Amino acid sequence: MDYRQRTLKDEVTCTGIGLHSGETVSLKIRPSPPDTGIRFTRKDILGHPSVKAHFDNVVDTNLSTTIGLNGCKVSTIEHLMAAFFGLGIDNARVEVDGPEIPIMDGSAAPFVFLIKSAGIKEQKSPKRFIVIKKPFEIREGGRFVGIFPSTELKITYSIGFNHPLIRTQKYELHFSGKDFVEDISRARTFGFLRDIETLRENGLARGGSLDNAIVIDDFRVLNEDGLRYKDEFVRHKILDFIGDLAVLGCPVIGHFVIQKSGHLLNHRVLQELMASRQHWMDLAYKDPAKYVERSVKIPAFGSWEPASPRLAPLS
Repeated sequence: MDYRQRTLKDEVTCTGIGLHSGETVSLKIRPSPPDTGIRFTRKDILGHPSVKAHFDNVVDTNLSTTIGLNGCKVSTIEHLMAAFFGLGIDNARVEVDGPEIPIMDGSAAPFVFLIKSAGIKEQKSPKRFIVIKKPFEIREGGRFVGIFPSTELKITYSIGFNHPLIRTQKYELHFSGKDFVEDISRARTFGFLRDIETLRENGLARGGSLDNAIVIDDFRVLNEDGLRYKDEFVRHKILDFIGDLAVLGCPVIGHFVIQKSGHLLNHRVLQELMASRQHWMDLAYKDPAKYVERSVKIPAFGSWEPASPRLAPLS
């Protein structure tokens, strides 16, 4: 039962290309104390300003999620945030020397590898969980996000595209760190060849290539190695959703049912859900037995080196 907060054991670095900016970016992830959350620091700006990954700080959702505060902005955070969420990392300091998180291979898998390489450290403070008490839903045209009471974190996602390779896809994730790493983290972002020129004319996708995205023409996948999963498209949508969900700052225990959502609707759902206090409650227990008493199934967030005894209450 992974009820304690987590950070990294050591710092870790990487360099990559920003998907939309096309700029080379260096990234460093450092351990951070309990209850500090995930903070992004711009090392290329005078004074090294920082912004916390929090839904109140989301300032743009056009094709990616951007956070900002007092002129400090960091974009395309969703894949890194998904890796943090999937491995149960509550506290970390992310330092970048550019405006965008590197896209790596278009998935969260490289970030999962980096975090595991640094090691995961369990901290003494308990995690905070948001437990859904009453159904909550938002509809917007043909898009839908619903959240329903559940004893576990579950995500059911459906997409539909008028393309012979995608059409309708549906995937259900009973969340655990192991399932996230194996079944979701490797799913890459995707785009249509016909849209790329328009995106670049508008200053977007300048760093996009077959090395960091699935590119589809009218009939086929252009990437030489093809797809990693036959339903990689809907799995990547779940990856993006988890990354956007992570800006709540704590895990949610509930069943998400999603149809054709995107970053904008994901963010709207978080804002309206958190403002609707009657739909959820906070749990943060030092004694893991109390979660069992409430029939709450705490997600298993992935491998780590356990302390002994495993389920001892927090002192």
